[in-house]
Amino acid sequence: MKIAALFFDLDGTLVDSAAGVALALNTALAEAELPSFELPTVRSWIGDGPDALILRALQACQMRDVDLPSLAAHLRQRFDAATLATPSAQGAPFDGIAPLLLRLGEHYPMAVITNKPTPLARAVLKAAGLLQHFEQVHGADLPEQRKPSPLLIQRAAHQLGVATNAVLLVGDGPADLQAAQAAGCHLAWANWGYGPLPSPLPVDVWRLAAPADLLAQLPKRDPTQIH
Repeated sequence: MKIAALFFDLDGTLVDSAAGVALALNTALAEAELPSFELPTVRSWIGDGPDALILRALQACQMRDVDLPSLAAHLRQRFDAATLATPSAQGAPFDGIAPLLLRLGEHYPMAVITNKPTPLARAVLKAAGLLQHFEQVHGADLPEQRKPSPLLIQRAAHQLGVATNAVLLVGDGPADLQAAQAAGCHLAWANWGYGPLPSPLPVDVWRLAAPADLLAQLPKRDPTQIH
């Protein structure tokens, strides 16, 4: 199996951002005089982008007799503002990610494929010291682009000049798995992330217990790429 490019999810794969996402969400909720949520709860909601995150929070608040779309739009504005105000608070790279990207960048073009909007994604990556490793950052700036849609994978592959079936996506959530399947690309499951492990995990999915496992996997399948 030839791998020509590597794509990575962001939250829960590259950056341990759950605490930062919870901070931005709870900041927005507090400004609207709504209750906050504990970190484990927010972590379980991460993966489908901020709009879905906010909707889950509002559902948990059991809001009634309010204009939910308007409230959600307001909270989204405040969430984005809180994220951009302190991107360094959004989290640090998982252990082993930075040296992994440094090594892989010598051999593969790399992109980030995330349900976080592009401006927020770039800010978080820059604050985490990872932005320079990626040729492209593709965030879900429109609802139809959100994984499990394959659109961002397809767009990144096209811009890099590679076939989608020569792409390996590294992710930690069901949306990553479904997007990879829809795009016809390969998937490596980041077991250190936030998403629940699919049961059973498809046999063609690589399972990574730690970032360094990706280096261990790639030579077996494409020995010309890593030396």
